[in-house]
Amino acid sequence: MPSIFLLIGPLILLLPRFSAAEGCVICDYFVLVGEPTAVTCPVLTLPVLHSDYNLTWYKNGSATPVTTERSARIHQRGDLLWFIPAVLEDSGLYECNVRSFNQSNKKTINLTVFKNDNGLCFNGKMKFEQKVMSTKTGKIICPDLEQFKDEDKNKPEVHWNKECKPGFLEDKRLLLAEGENAVLIRNVSVQDRGNYTCHMVYTYMGKQYNVSRTISLEVKEKPLQIQPEFIYPKNNTIEVELGSHVVMECNISSGINGLIPFWQVNDEDVDIFDSTYREQFYEEGLPHGLAVSGTKFNISKVKAKDYAHKFFCHFIYGSQQFTAYIKLECPARNIQGYLIGGGVSSVFLVFIALFLYKIFKIDIVLWYRDLCQPFLGKKVSDEKIYDAYVLYPKNRENCSYSSDIFALKILPEVLERQCGYNLFIFGRDDLPGEASISVADEKIRQSRRVILVLVPEPSCYSVLEDVSEKQLAMHNALIQDGVKVILIELEKIQDYANMPESIKYIKQKHGAIRWKGDFSQRSHSAGTRFWKKVRYQMPSRKSGSSPGLRLLPKDLSLP
Repeated sequence: MPSIFLLIGPLILLLPRFSAAEGCVICDYFVLVGEPTAVTCPVLTLPVLHSDYNLTWYKNGSATPVTTERSARIHQRGDLLWFIPAVLEDSGLYECNVRSFNQSNKKTINLTVFKNDNGLCFNGKMKFEQKVMSTKTGKIICPDLEQFKDEDKNKPEVHWNKECKPGFLEDKRLLLAEGENAVLIRNVSVQDRGNYTCHMVYTYMGKQYNVSRTISLEVKEKPLQIQPEFIYPKNNTIEVELGSHVVMECNISSGINGLIPFWQVNDEDVDIFDSTYREQFYEEGLPHGLAVSGTKFNISKVKAKDYAHKFFCHFIYGSQQFTAYIKLECPARNIQGYLIGGGVSSVFLVFIALFLYKIFKIDIVLWYRDLCQPFLGKKVSDEKIYDAYVLYPKNRENCSYSSDIFALKILPEVLERQCGYNLFIFGRDDLPGEASISVADEKIRQSRRVILVLVPEPSCYSVLEDVSEKQLAMHNALIQDGVKVILIELEKIQDYANMPESIKYIKQKHGAIRWKGDFSQRSHSAGTRFWKKVRYQMPSRKSGSSPGLRLLPKDLSLP
């Protein structure tokens, strides 16, 4: 007897033992370790098999037939291959060969000997599956016990437990079915689902062996009677364009078949309201006993009259009529596209404006100052006399002569004569005999900017570092933070490491403007890029007359 466990899906009833035997290439059999089992040759189920035949069992790959000695643990008794009991090592392939007249049929079976899961009396993967319907009387059958009659040919006594625990038969709803190896359950409920194990004692040659089967019972709930309700419509309004095509659909859900919804407009059927409308009814079954009934019609071209009425869907349940409607509306003008387009355009324009401003920032600021010059003079005076105090390395033996030319000639030429700024240049504007410290301190306080001219020669910075006017300039710019410092490099300075800490601080905080011109006349134009950068950092100033002609020292005349 093969212990066939259904592992291929939730079948409602167990299939007969060999219902698929004719079609299987290798038939599967299962048995719990330590229990006896008898395997039937699938060929015996073929209808063309002659009544006069000879059947022999073989272990797969062996030419020696299985013994017929009844005392052997594995033996052939009649047409059955017996394992009394089965051990784990018995798992494998076995072959039965049936010969009749001049033909021979062979089939292979695969026997799997399994263990129960830890702590359980069954294996979760080796179970029969049965289904019953709730609220009815169900039957749990203990299958495949036909071969296990004791030596006196008496029917075995079957015992039951649920989830490996005895006593579940104490429920008065449960009753043993006589002669059927089954349990009847009256008024089945979902609480009855679970794993049921039936077992019996089989006696062979004076020894007793346990035979068990586990059934997984699933309880299908009987669907409740559900009050029909509208799925759609929900007394809603839809927007459709004039002349467009629309499908008007109404559907209801219920557990009742045969409910027929229908459409009406202006208290008359839709096909009377408009002869072009053709209503269609449909019904569709759903799982769990539910059903959907519906009706629909097409409006191939929406007309103006369709906006004036509500389209009502009705269905009758019992003595009541239920109604829901749809109303068509002409859609409002969609401005979303314009808003999105306008927003994207605005962001793009802002991005372009920021990009252009970054590139032409200096030109824009200077243009704005020139444009607003008539109004700048009306501002409250800041009591400053000079627009900038110029500090530069004085002409020394090791310092470049160009710093004197730049500070005493080119700066005044551009910033004073062309741009109208008022500069104080120490050595040019101080009076003979004045104390340098007091003059520098006073003039820096009266200036809006400090212009610091830098040259690459490190020896010149020691001169700058020790000069009192420079110390005062740094004091005002860094400590009091009352004056903005403009650094001008006459040549590219690769490394500021040897420079005074005050200069390095200003360079890091404000940066520096590098002079890329020469001392020719074309470098004296305020419209060049270098002078635009200087003017950008200078304060805005209203155009006016030159602050006065400044005389250069005699030895600074250009060649």
